[in-house]
Amino acid sequence: MPAFGPFDSFSDALQAACPLILGKPQATAGRPTGQNFQLRWRLSREYCAWLYYTPDRKFEMSMLAGGALHDEPQKRTCNLPSSVDDARYASNSLGYVFVLHNHPYDNVLSDRDIRFIVDMALEHGVTVKTHAGEIPLSIVAFFSLSDSLEHPPCDGFFQYIPATGELLRWLRGDGGWGRQLIGRVQWLDSARYRIVRE
Repeated sequence: MPAFGPFDSFSDALQAACPLILGKPQATAGRPTGQNFQLRWRLSREYCAWLYYTPDRKFEMSMLAGGALHDEPQKRTCNLPSSVDDARYASNSLGYVFVLHNHPYDNVLSDRDIRFIVDMALEHGVTVKTHAGEIPLSIVAFFSLSDSLEHPPCDGFFQYIPATGELLRWLRGDGGWGRQLIGRVQWLDSARYRIVRE
């Protein structure tokens, strides 16, 4: 992604990616209780990208894939390729760390989100070796709690980590980022799972 990074840590990369993605056109719909939410939701779009680790020991973000407007009122998606084409590096030298995307409002990860990152874990592995140690592959959905459509603040994100089964909600507060364990995804077989709430 031009003018993004590279970053020495994945946490710095995440903090930079959140406002960039939420700042895209129709990336946020505001709060469900806010004025004009239904219209904003209908016009909202999802954007997604890979955060990956390079042989230069840096974290970079792929170009964004934008989702089309959906006829289905409850569905927002974007079609992220399963791998990154970075001409500077051999394709097998990249480490896949996070699938990043936005949610137009503060709602949990979807069934499609969970299944997609599990498929990516099967393809790329459940952890990535970096100079800072092993990082578990996961999917992240950024959201804003603001009704402002221009420069919405990055208030938090949801995260699912296939290696541990953890479903997390992170919120930015006065003291930094706070982590809440929502539940754990337990796979009953290769096709079915349940979420055990905490």
